[in-house]
Amino acid sequence: MDANDEDSNARRGPDEPENDAASVRDAPRKSPKSPDHRPPREEPTPSPHPSESSEPLVGSPAEVSPSGPERIAEPVQPASGIAALTLPYQIAVALVLAIVAVTTCAHLGLVFLHIAPSNTLTKQHGRAVDEWVYPEFEQNWKLFAPNPLQQNIAVQARAEVRTADGEVRTTGWYDLSALDGAAIDHNPVPSHTQQNELRRAWDFYTATHDGEHRATSSRGDLSERYVRRIVVMRLDREQAGGPGGELERIQLRSRTTNVQPPEWSEEKVSDKPVVRELPWWSVTDDDRTDAAADAAGADRAVTGRTEASAG
Repeated sequence: MDANDEDSNARRGPDEPENDAASVRDAPRKSPKSPDHRPPREEPTPSPHPSESSEPLVGSPAEVSPSGPERIAEPVQPASGIAALTLPYQIAVALVLAIVAVTTCAHLGLVFLHIAPSNTLTKQHGRAVDEWVYPEFEQNWKLFAPNPLQQNIAVQARAEVRTADGEVRTTGWYDLSALDGAAIDHNPVPSHTQQNELRRAWDFYTATHDGEHRATSSRGDLSERYVRRIVVMRLDREQAGGPGGELERIQLRSRTTNVQPPEWSEEKVSDKPVVRELPWWSVTDDDRTDAAADAAGADRAVTGRTEASAG
């Protein structure tokens, strides 16, 4: 060991590892530009707290004012509904809505008075209520009857026709109830007319006439005219008069049969039909006009469905 070794060992502390002098000399020297040579790391200076800073932050309320040019204007929503219409159209729509509302309230009030128990209003205005309700808006509580109808009633009609040659002939019986039943069968959405018009009209007539066909109520004449109009329409639809023919008179009859009880029931009912035949009724010009209007409406409905299907 030479003097240099002793001197280096003498300067090394007791906890420092011993380094060989030769390895120290043989180690490559690093260039200042070497990648391993990194400058001493500078600690970042902490920034002052925002509350302690005297300068406003970017985007703070102190810098951007709501009334400044940087504020984005909200888009104006266009008017919709009635407000989008001009003043004359708004007035027209308001009048139509008012008329519909008043009519609806009046109708509901009259129907309520019709089904309500007898009171002062029905005694004073019962005639006006009946004229409004019957026959189109008649209401009853048969839906909640404990013993529902157990009869099948078929309404049939025939006509006395004056042909185009001037001859008078009598047609066969048309079973109008069977025609309605055939239109309802296998129809998921049958019309109210097919289901109830003829049946309710016949119930209306029998409720206001006795067995001798005499009216028992002030509504007897109304029920007769109502049934006659429906039958003329139906026979005209079935072309009972033939080409160029005209209905002169019509006659109605009903055929009522009891619904047989189930086999396990001990109830016994007659299976013989009961026939009620009405006298001949003359067909008026009003009846023919209503029948023509009904036929024209049916033709328009068929034409509209055909055009819709073609489109």
